Amino acid sequence: MQVNPGIFKAYDIRGIYPTELNEEAAYLIGRAFVSFLGAHTVIVGRDMRLSGPSMFEAVTRGITDQGADVADIGMVSTDQYYFACAELGLPGMMVTASHNPKQYSGFKMVRRMPYLLSGDEGIQDLRRLVESEAFPTPTRTGKITRHDFQEPFIQKVLSLIDIAALQARAEQGAPLRVIADTGNGMVGPILQAIYARLPIHFEGMYLDPDGNLPNHGLDPLQPENRAELQARVPAEGYDIGFLFDGDGDRFFAVDDRGQFISGDFLTAIMGQYMLEKYPSARILYDVRASWAVPDLISAAGGTPLMERVGHAFIKRRMATEDAVFAGEVTGHYYFKEFFYADSGIIPSLILMELLAKRGTRMSALLAELEARYFISGEINSRVADVQGRLEALAAHYRDGAIERLDGISVRYDTWHFNVRGSNTEPLIRLNLESIASPDEMAARRDEVLAIIRA
Repeated sequence: MQVNPGIFKAYDIRGIYPTELNEEAAYLIGRAFVSFLGAHTVIVGRDMRLSGPSMFEAVTRGITDQGADVADIGMVSTDQYYFACAELGLPGMMVTASHNPKQYSGFKMVRRMPYLLSGDEGIQDLRRLVESEAFPTPTRTGKITRHDFQEPFIQKVLSLIDIAALQARAEQGAPLRVIADTGNGMVGPILQAIYARLPIHFEGMYLDPDGNLPNHGLDPLQPENRAELQARVPAEGYDIGFLFDGDGDRFFAVDDRGQFISGDFLTAIMGQYMLEKYPSARILYDVRASWAVPDLISAAGGTPLMERVGHAFIKRRMATEDAVFAGEVTGHYYFKEFFYADSGIIPSLILMELLAKRGTRMSALLAELEARYFISGEINSRVADVQGRLEALAAHYRDGAIERLDGISVRYDTWHFNVRGSNTEPLIRLNLESIASPDEMAARRDEVLAIIRA
């Protein structure tokens, strides 16, 4: 069968349904997954997308026709899926397109937790198998059994925080107040179930999974998808607001002023806090991050380690280094105690515990960082020749300290930047920071963008 090779991405399989990725392709991908891994049983979950039921049926039919059994965990968030893979020690396929618009479908694939299939390791092998249909002849037809991991998952994530600290705060007459927008994605039901067990005033927005996405999109990094929450937090007196992407492996927060908190600053704050629990530990961050991250981790006695962008790389490095925590600026947060996997729910609980113990406002925790680290956020530019533009930047800034761990990173005494090509589009992504002044950040940002867009 001729399958669009563009659906086989760096970290997963993803495409527009049904033109780029459909049931016929899903069936073959299921067969290829079993063949490539030699799997006997495969965990399969799905998100709330309208194509989910038929894509689930097709991929599980491929898995069972290839001779493997299916452990059907139902409609779940991606961190629940990771939990199931870890608990059973099995490979898995999650039918999801993460934060992409509703017309997309896809698969996130676990080899064995915490190792996922990626473009470097496994995904292109699946593509070749799908294109050739050279599958081994199966000796049996697999069967499907239903599994429910909700209660063990709840117990696991609640075991990672100090509920007594939240209780003490509530007994002082001031329970923390949080409002969460799950955008009709997969997090709403499990988030409600977890927060119902905590001494916290919880309010939810768009908690019901709905593939029609009647309220807004699934990517909280887009300002229009968080505008309502940002307005409600200060207007209604919440301590903090939470946002999650469509499948729930990414987490974002809005402080008590209604200001969106950068992933850099959340990584720095949570990393520093994790070192109170795990002194002298290793903590990972990605190449795009603010200097706030290594500065705060080092000051707290930890070892900061830089890694390239992408969950497959972060998880592998965490396991190798035995790191306790990792953060990416795009909202992925990883925990050793959660099988080195990323979760949207766990960082929300960590922040609740932190606020209860600190007895201060989120805006106060951010004030010191905002006064010292001036960051551009990620800026995308569409260009004809990505590699050519990257090399032009390296030549222009050759007097800086240059690293090529992921794209090109250039460092000077008071400012630095990273530029990377998109894995899927002709885009260059820029992240830049100054510790001198907001004016230097703005001037250097515009200077770099002028070269990118020349």
